[in-house]
Amino acid sequence: MKAMQDTLKYPLNQLNQASLEEFVTALSGVFEHSPWVARNVAAQRPFASIDALHQAMIQAVETAGEPAQLVLINAHPELAGKAAVRGELTDESTREQSGAGLNLCTQEEFDKLLRLNATYRKKFGFPFILAVRGYDRHGIIKNFEARINHSYAEELRASLDQIYRIARFRLDDLIDA
Repeated sequence: MKAMQDTLKYPLNQLNQASLEEFVTALSGVFEHSPWVARNVAAQRPFASIDALHQAMIQAVETAGEPAQLVLINAHPELAGKAAVRGELTDESTREQSGAGLNLCTQEEFDKLLRLNATYRKKFGFPFILAVRGYDRHGIIKNFEARINHSYAEELRASLDQIYRIARFRLDDLIDA
């Protein structure tokens, strides 16, 4: 199954009728390195809307339990982290981080992000996650500095909520309703 050439989006009705493997492949980038989310909702087709698909995917993550949620969270790259420097981000993450200007950080901003990433990971055991669309690098750093003072439970919830926002942006970019 291929995205429509003129829109580069998948029509929702085409995804609803796709084979399991085509469905999972098409949606494999929605939740970072976690095709299990798409696989877990495939049997719920047909979806009436992108929102219905998104809500089903959220429910799949919410009911997966904390161990699976932590694997999902840890599948995300650090913002302006080592994977970005090495060019190892997914296409989706590369576009999102570049769109927020993280590729334009000054050395001082980059060093600050590296310190924040290390402190955050040491405190919580997973990377800081923020749906960066709509933020610039200054807003990202400010958000990072505020959230580093949260509790583990607050950050687990915030990370999942941010992942759901990222997933919705990606679904909107990928699917033509």
